[in-house]
Amino acid sequence: MSEITETVALSLKSTTSKWKAFVSMLKLETPFIIGVPAIVWQLLFFYIPIFFMITTSFFTYTDTGALSFSIEHFTHIWKTSYLSTIGSSLIFSLSTATLCFAIGFPLAHFIAFRGGKYKTIFLFLLIVPFWTNFLLHIYAWFFVLEKEGFLNTILLNLGVIDNPLRILNTHVATMIMMVYYYLPFMTLPIYSSLDKFDHSLIEASHDLGAGKFQTFRRILLPISMNSIRAGFFLVFIPAFGEFVIPELMGGDKDFYVGNVIAQFILGDETGQLGTAYTVLSISVLLLTISVAYLGFNKFAKVLTGRTSQ
Repeated sequence: MSEITETVALSLKSTTSKWKAFVSMLKLETPFIIGVPAIVWQLLFFYIPIFFMITTSFFTYTDTGALSFSIEHFTHIWKTSYLSTIGSSLIFSLSTATLCFAIGFPLAHFIAFRGGKYKTIFLFLLIVPFWTNFLLHIYAWFFVLEKEGFLNTILLNLGVIDNPLRILNTHVATMIMMVYYYLPFMTLPIYSSLDKFDHSLIEASHDLGAGKFQTFRRILLPISMNSIRAGFFLVFIPAFGEFVIPELMGGDKDFYVGNVIAQFILGDETGQLGTAYTVLSISVLLLTISVAYLGFNKFAKVLTGRTSQ
């Protein structure tokens, strides 16, 4: 009887140990399990379409209907006009990111350091435009920038101008809308970093004789460099492929990568040209991002005086 009892006890102990091991493994793997649906979603609707897009751009149909490897589509788009469009898109997205930083950093600094009990209100005003449809933002700016719009009316009543300014359907209108739409993507990451900033570092810097500019250059800017880099890429990458804002605000006068790809893809017999142009544009974008990433790292080392290491 004692042997049976001992056997049952050992069995229960073994079962308990296995159960505890299973629970421990489940706790460790819980983040992965939760992330599986997102991984599957990306696989089905991002990676697989990109794979088909790349393969489609390198294959063409022969007279017999068979697929054969070819770079015909790339040779067709390897023209000055198409390549200059990619360059214009890089300058356009870089300008947007730079302007967003020039406005977003002071704004994030003000909210984090001077916002006080009104931080939540300021952040709410920054985020609330995302609660409405994107096209509504664009059409709202139509009433602001048109010749008889809000901006011209104010300037005429103040006597600043004698005749209405032509802003709508220009590059200026496009840039205004781009900065307006992408500004939160730059401001929020920087604010997140500055909000956790240790203010005693600024006091210590001043006590050691550093001025405001030195404190900003050697302490505040390097510490927030990671968030600045994140905000830069959050603006730069989607701005590179933006086509709705230039299409509606620019009046088809400025062509960028997004507009060219949209025309190719929506064409009856130019779909494969669109995929080839997309692959070429993404390649240039990835190269530019790599250079920018290295540039940020180099700049951070210059700010902190670690260039010799």
